[in-house]
Parts: sequence; structure tokens; C-alpha cells
Amino acid sequence: MKLILTHDVENLGAAGDVVEVKDGYGRNYLVPRKLAVKWTKGAGAQLEQMAAARRKREIASLEDARAVRDSLNGKVVRISRSATEAGRLFGAVSSADIADSIKEQLGQSIDRRKVVIPSTIKSVGAYDVTVNLMSDVSAKVKVQVARA
Repeated sequence: MKLILTHDVENLGAAGDVVEVKDGYGRNYLVPRKLAVKWTKGAGAQLEQMAAARRKREIASLEDARAVRDSLNGKVVRISRSATEAGRLFGAVSSADIADSIKEQLGQSIDRRKVVIPSTIKSVGAYDVTVNLMSDVSAKVKVQVARA
């Protein structure tokens, strides 16, 4: 079965890639979860749009990614949220919140999908977060969540 990936799928490909998979995997997993669409001749325009959006989001080159990594490594990002007296947050801190805070405090524009949170952040404290800039370039950022 020939499919076009709409999202990045681990061990298969990136969004916009045309892949050949077994029928059951495509029909029962990829298509129902909206990770892929069936390949047709008319899907070429959609493929071009996804590739253009991905190029706009991605960092241009390896040197740029390394420069961003060097500017982010070891930095502390502070996020204030309302919390209980025990330190439990009302809600959780998402990858989009972290990406927005990095942009505000450190001046680096990061795609929220590149932020990897090891566990859900639902309480006040310090957390280590990884930002995957490219396939082999990543930065470690410390997120300090405080009570507002």
C-alpha cells in the first residue's frame, strides 16, 4: 500500500514522505490515526504544501542547528502557573508552553513538536527537557516551574 505520511512516524519517515507499507499496517494503524493518507495522483499538490510547510518550520542547516543548540544548552526557562499550596498545578505545562517561554526568554524560535518532555509536568519544580533540533542535534534545557 502506497501512502503519504501526514505526521512524522518513528522508524518509517517524516511528514510528506511517500512510503510503501503492508496493507494491514496502513489500513488499521496509519490511516485511522490520521498519520497518513492514501497516495493518489491528485495528492501531489498536498504533498508539495506539506513539504513547503516543513521547510519553513525546520532550521536551515546543520550549522544553524548547532548554533541554536549552543545558545540553548544549560539555560533555565522559568514558567509561572497557578498551583495549590502543596505545589500541584491546575493543569499541566505543555510543550507549546515551553516553546513559547523559550522564545520569550531566550529569543530562539522553536517548534513545539521538537520539545520532548520526559514525564508530564503537573507540579512545581525543576525539570530537564530535550529540544530535538535535527536528527542528531539536540539541546538540554532546564524548565523551572514556579507558583504564580
